[in-house]
Amino acid sequence: MGNSNSNVAVNNKMRVSFDLDEVLFVYPETHKTEPPLKFPFNRMYKERLRLGTPRLINRLQDLGYEVWVYTSSFRSEFYIKSLFRHYGVRFDGIVNGERHLREVQRNNKTTLPQKVPSRYRISLHVDDESVICTLGRQYGFNAYQLDAQDDDWEDKIVERAEQIKKREFPS
Repeated sequence: MGNSNSNVAVNNKMRVSFDLDEVLFVYPETHKTEPPLKFPFNRMYKERLRLGTPRLINRLQDLGYEVWVYTSSFRSEFYIKSLFRHYGVRFDGIVNGERHLREVQRNNKTTLPQKVPSRYRISLHVDDESVICTLGRQYGFNAYQLDAQDDDWEDKIVERAEQIKKREFPS
């Protein structure tokens, strides 16, 4: 796949995607988190967001990126949209486990990785799993591995996105 046009978004906006579990959804015992939602929403949405998540997603969109979720979880698109809406975030696209099985894995005899961001013209995928990140070169996407607490994660991801954008969308 390499550096072909398969990674270029149709509308010439570069796409960045995030995994949910252990990337955007983290545990307060191991990571700094956004304040919990107010009652009753904190009962419906138990997940806690990594500190800075809403600011980073909105910043990327303000910089002209499309921001997607690509997760192997089977949370519904409605659930994901609803949860993030409470934090002032709207995603440009969502791929969950069900959509991945339907649109990517389909009837393939060989089992594909649980995420193939290049199928959705995603240029940068942020994930906690090293196996997903190492498959990027083989499947035509760039990956950024994020798992541990990192106070500078927002700037590092924007910087990585900007590097890729310069390569794939030369002006």
